[in-house]
Amino acid sequence: MASITDPNTSVKFTSAMEEIHNKQLKTYGEIIDTTTELCQSHRQFVKSALDTCIKKCKDDETVFEKIRTLKTDLEQKNASLREKKRAISEVMDEIQWKEMEKDDIIQKIQKLKDEQAKRKELIESQHKENKYRLKNLQKTRLIFQNHLGMEIRKIVAKTQLDKGEKLQFVFRNIKPSDHGCAYVVTMGIKDNGSYQIVSSDPVLECLPALESQLQETNNLPAFLAKVRKEFISQARR
Repeated sequence: MASITDPNTSVKFTSAMEEIHNKQLKTYGEIIDTTTELCQSHRQFVKSALDTCIKKCKDDETVFEKIRTLKTDLEQKNASLREKKRAISEVMDEIQWKEMEKDDIIQKIQKLKDEQAKRKELIESQHKENKYRLKNLQKTRLIFQNHLGMEIRKIVAKTQLDKGEKLQFVFRNIKPSDHGCAYVVTMGIKDNGSYQIVSSDPVLECLPALESQLQETNNLPAFLAKVRKEFISQARR
Protein backbone atom coordinates (compact mmCIF):
# COMPACT_ATOMS: atom_id res chain seq x y z
CA MET A 1 0.00 0.00 0.00
CA ALA A 2 1.38 3.38 -1.00
CA SER A 3 2.10 5.83 1.69
CA ILE A 4 -0.02 9.00 1.81
CA THR A 5 3.18 10.94 1.95
CA ASP A 6 4.08 9.64 -1.46
CA PRO A 7 3.62 12.52 -3.95
CA ASN A 8 2.48 10.08 -6.63
CA THR A 9 -0.23 8.85 -4.37
CA SER A 10 -1.78 12.32 -4.18
CA VAL A 11 -1.59 12.65 -7.91
CA LYS A 12 -3.14 9.27 -8.43
CA PHE A 13 -5.86 10.06 -5.95
CA THR A 14 -6.55 13.37 -7.63
CA SER A 15 -6.52 11.71 -11.01
CA ALA A 16 -8.84 9.00 -9.76
CA MET A 17 -11.20 11.54 -8.24
CA GLU A 18 -11.20 13.54 -11.45
CA GLU A 19 -11.89 10.40 -13.43
CA ILE A 20 -14.77 9.53 -11.09
CA HIS A 21 -15.98 13.10 -11.24
CA ASN A 22 -15.81 13.07 -15.02
CA LYS A 23 -17.69 9.79 -15.13
CA GLN A 24 -20.33 11.21 -12.83
CA LEU A 25 -20.52 14.37 -14.92
CA LYS A 26 -20.84 12.23 -18.00
CA THR A 27 -23.47 10.12 -16.33
CA TYR A 28 -25.23 13.24 -15.07
CA GLY A 29 -25.00 14.72 -18.54
CA GLU A 30 -26.46 11.54 -20.00
CA ILE A 31 -29.19 11.67 -17.38
CA ILE A 32 -29.86 15.29 -18.22
CA ASP A 33 -29.85 14.49 -21.92
CA THR A 34 -32.16 11.56 -21.35
CA THR A 35 -34.36 13.68 -19.09
CA THR A 36 -34.38 16.43 -21.68
CA GLU A 37 -35.27 13.91 -24.39
CA LEU A 38 -37.95 12.47 -22.15
CA CYS A 39 -39.27 15.94 -21.38
CA GLN A 40 -39.32 16.83 -25.03
CA SER A 41 -40.91 13.49 -25.86
CA HIS A 42 -43.42 14.04 -23.04
CA ARG A 43 -44.17 17.58 -24.24
CA GLN A 44 -44.65 16.29 -27.77
CA PHE A 45 -46.84 13.48 -26.45
CA VAL A 46 -48.84 15.91 -24.31
CA LYS A 47 -49.14 18.34 -27.24
CA SER A 48 -50.19 15.51 -29.54
CA ALA A 49 -52.64 14.23 -26.95
CA LEU A 50 -53.94 17.77 -26.42
CA ASP A 51 -54.30 18.30 -30.16
CA THR A 52 -56.06 14.95 -30.41
CA CYS A 53 -58.34 15.87 -27.53
CA ILE A 54 -59.10 19.28 -29.06
CA LYS A 55 -59.81 17.69 -32.42
CA LYS A 56 -61.92 15.04 -30.69
CA CYS A 57 -63.82 17.76 -28.82
CA LYS A 58 -64.41 19.65 -32.06
CA ASP A 59 -65.49 16.43 -33.76
CA ASP A 60 -67.77 15.61 -30.83
CA GLU A 61 -69.18 19.14 -30.92
CA THR A 62 -69.84 18.70 -34.64
CA VAL A 63 -71.49 15.35 -33.95
CA PHE A 64 -73.57 16.85 -31.12
CA GLU A 65 -74.57 19.74 -33.39
CA LYS A 66 -75.64 17.26 -36.05
CA ILE A 67 -77.55 15.30 -33.41
CA ARG A 68 -79.29 18.50 -32.27
CA THR A 69 -80.07 19.41 -35.88
CA LEU A 70 -81.36 15.91 -36.60
CA LYS A 71 -83.41 16.00 -33.41
CA THR A 72 -84.91 19.35 -34.38
CA ASP A 73 -85.64 18.06 -37.88
CA LEU A 74 -87.16 14.92 -36.41
CA GLU A 75 -89.39 16.95 -34.09
CA GLN A 76 -90.48 19.14 -37.00
CA LYS A 77 -91.17 16.09 -39.14
CA ASN A 78 -93.11 14.47 -36.30
CA ALA A 79 -95.13 17.65 -35.85
CA SER A 80 -95.75 17.79 -39.61
CA LEU A 81 -96.69 14.11 -39.58
CA ARG A 82 -99.15 14.68 -36.73
CA GLU A 83 -100.67 17.62 -38.63
CA LYS A 84 -100.95 15.51 -41.77
CA LYS A 85 -102.55 12.68 -39.78
CA ARG A 86 -105.03 15.16 -38.31
CA ALA A 87 -105.77 16.56 -41.77
CA ILE A 88 -106.17 13.03 -43.17
CA SER A 89 -108.51 12.16 -40.29
CA GLU A 90 -110.60 15.25 -41.00
CA VAL A 91 -110.70 14.41 -44.71
CA MET A 92 -111.69 10.82 -43.93
CA ASP A 93 -114.43 12.04 -41.59
CA GLU A 94 -115.65 14.41 -44.30
CA ILE A 95 -115.54 11.62 -46.88
CA GLN A 96 -117.48 9.35 -44.52
CA TRP A 97 -120.01 12.12 -43.93
CA LYS A 98 -120.29 12.71 -47.68
CA GLU A 99 -120.81 8.97 -48.20
CA MET A 100 -123.58 9.01 -45.60
CA GLU A 101 -125.13 12.04 -47.30
CA LYS A 102 -124.74 10.27 -50.64
CA ASP A 103 -126.49 7.15 -49.32
CA ASP A 104 -129.24 9.30 -47.82
CA ILE A 105 -129.68 11.20 -51.10
CA ILE A 106 -129.73 7.91 -53.05
CA GLN A 107 -132.39 6.57 -50.69
CA LYS A 108 -134.43 9.77 -51.05
CA ILE A 109 -134.08 9.65 -54.83
CA GLN A 110 -135.13 6.01 -54.85
CA LYS A 111 -138.06 6.85 -52.59
CA LEU A 112 -139.07 9.69 -54.92
CA LYS A 113 -138.75 7.35 -57.89
CA ASP A 114 -140.93 4.76 -56.15
CA GLU A 115 -143.48 7.42 -55.23
CA GLN A 116 -143.38 8.79 -58.77
CA ALA A 117 -143.86 5.29 -60.16
CA LYS A 118 -146.79 4.74 -57.82
CA ARG A 119 -148.30 8.10 -58.78
CA LYS A 120 -147.78 7.30 -62.44
CA GLU A 121 -149.38 3.90 -61.95
CA LEU A 122 -152.26 5.52 -60.07
CA ILE A 123 -152.68 8.20 -62.75
CA GLU A 124 -152.63 5.58 -65.48
CA SER A 125 -155.12 3.51 -63.52
CA GLN A 126 -157.35 6.53 -62.96
CA HIS A 127 -156.97 7.49 -66.61
CA LYS A 128 -158.06 4.01 -67.67
CA GLU A 129 -160.87 4.14 -65.15
CA ASN A 130 -161.95 7.58 -66.36
CA LYS A 131 -161.84 6.40 -69.97
CA TYR A 132 -164.00 3.48 -68.94
CA ARG A 133 -166.33 5.80 -67.07
CA LEU A 134 -166.48 8.19 -70.05
CA LYS A 135 -167.25 5.32 -72.37
CA ASN A 136 -169.85 4.11 -69.91
CA LEU A 137 -171.32 7.60 -69.68
CA GLN A 138 -171.49 7.93 -73.44
CA LYS A 139 -173.22 4.57 -73.73
CA THR A 140 -175.57 5.51 -70.94
CA ARG A 141 -176.20 8.86 -72.55
CA LEU A 142 -177.19 7.25 -75.85
CA ILE A 143 -179.45 4.75 -74.16
CA PHE A 144 -181.19 7.23 -71.93
CA GLN A 145 -181.25 10.04 -74.45
CA ASN A 146 -182.66 7.97 -77.30
CA HIS A 147 -185.06 5.83 -75.37
CA LEU A 148 -185.92 7.69 -72.18
CA GLY A 149 -185.53 11.32 -73.17
CA MET A 150 -182.64 11.99 -70.76
CA GLU A 151 -180.26 14.91 -71.34
CA ILE A 152 -176.71 15.17 -70.01
CA ARG A 153 -175.26 18.61 -69.34
CA LYS A 154 -171.73 19.55 -68.35
CA ILE A 155 -171.40 22.43 -65.89
CA VAL A 156 -168.24 24.17 -64.69
CA ALA A 157 -168.02 25.43 -61.12
CA LYS A 158 -167.69 29.20 -60.74
CA THR A 159 -166.54 29.36 -57.12
CA GLN A 160 -163.31 28.26 -55.37
CA LEU A 161 -165.28 26.16 -52.91
CA ASP A 162 -166.95 24.16 -55.67
CA LYS A 163 -164.10 23.19 -57.99
CA GLY A 164 -164.11 20.87 -60.98
CA GLU A 165 -166.56 19.89 -63.71
CA LYS A 166 -169.89 18.29 -62.91
CA LEU A 167 -172.57 16.54 -64.91
CA GLN A 168 -176.31 17.08 -64.75
CA PHE A 169 -178.60 14.27 -65.76
CA VAL A 170 -181.91 15.78 -66.82
CA PHE A 171 -184.81 13.33 -66.96
CA ARG A 172 -187.98 14.06 -68.86
CA ASN A 173 -191.15 12.05 -69.64
CA ILE A 174 -191.44 11.50 -65.90
CA LYS A 175 -194.59 13.30 -64.98
CA PRO A 176 -197.62 11.96 -66.90
CA SER A 177 -199.30 15.35 -66.97
CA ASP A 178 -196.16 17.20 -68.14
CA HIS A 179 -193.67 15.18 -70.17
CA GLY A 180 -191.39 18.24 -70.56
CA CYS A 181 -190.93 18.71 -66.80
CA ALA A 182 -187.25 18.26 -65.87
CA TYR A 183 -186.03 16.06 -63.03
CA VAL A 184 -182.33 16.67 -62.38
CA VAL A 185 -179.48 14.81 -60.65
CA THR A 186 -176.11 16.62 -60.39
CA MET A 187 -172.97 14.57 -59.80
CA GLY A 188 -169.19 14.81 -60.05
CA ILE A 189 -166.11 12.63 -59.73
CA LYS A 190 -163.83 12.75 -56.67
CA ASP A 191 -160.01 12.85 -56.81
CA ASN A 192 -159.88 9.11 -56.19
CA GLY A 193 -162.12 8.49 -59.21
CA SER A 194 -165.31 7.61 -57.33
CA TYR A 195 -168.67 9.17 -58.12
CA GLN A 196 -170.06 11.92 -55.91
CA ILE A 197 -173.76 12.85 -55.92
CA VAL A 198 -174.10 16.61 -55.41
CA SER A 199 -177.85 17.16 -55.46
CA SER A 200 -181.19 16.22 -56.99
CA ASP A 201 -184.16 18.31 -57.98
CA PRO A 202 -186.64 17.42 -56.66
CA VAL A 203 -184.91 16.01 -53.59
CA LEU A 204 -184.80 12.22 -53.30
CA GLU A 205 -184.56 10.96 -49.73
CA CYS A 206 -183.10 7.68 -50.93
CA LEU A 207 -180.30 9.39 -52.87
CA PRO A 208 -177.54 8.72 -50.24
CA ALA A 209 -178.38 5.00 -50.34
CA LEU A 210 -178.30 5.01 -54.13
CA GLU A 211 -174.95 6.80 -54.03
CA SER A 212 -173.49 4.14 -51.73
CA GLN A 213 -174.69 1.42 -54.11
CA LEU A 214 -173.12 3.27 -57.04
CA GLN A 215 -169.77 3.54 -55.28
CA GLU A 216 -169.89 -0.17 -54.49
CA THR A 217 -170.98 -1.42 -57.92
CA ASN A 218 -169.62 1.38 -60.13
CA ASN A 219 -172.62 0.69 -62.37
CA LEU A 220 -173.79 4.10 -63.54
CA PRO A 221 -176.60 2.90 -65.91
CA ALA A 222 -178.17 0.93 -63.08
CA PHE A 223 -177.87 3.96 -60.79
CA LEU A 224 -179.56 6.26 -63.34
CA ALA A 225 -182.30 3.70 -63.92
CA LYS A 226 -183.00 3.57 -60.18
CA VAL A 227 -182.98 7.39 -59.96
CA ARG A 228 -185.45 7.58 -62.84
CA LYS A 229 -187.60 4.98 -61.15
CA GLU A 230 -187.60 6.98 -57.90
CA PHE A 231 -188.48 10.19 -59.80
CA ILE A 232 -191.41 8.35 -61.47
CA SER A 233 -192.53 6.98 -58.13
CA GLN A 234 -192.36 10.43 -56.56
CA ALA A 235 -194.20 12.07 -59.50
CA ARG A 236 -197.10 9.64 -59.24
CA ARG A 237 -197.75 10.18 -55.56
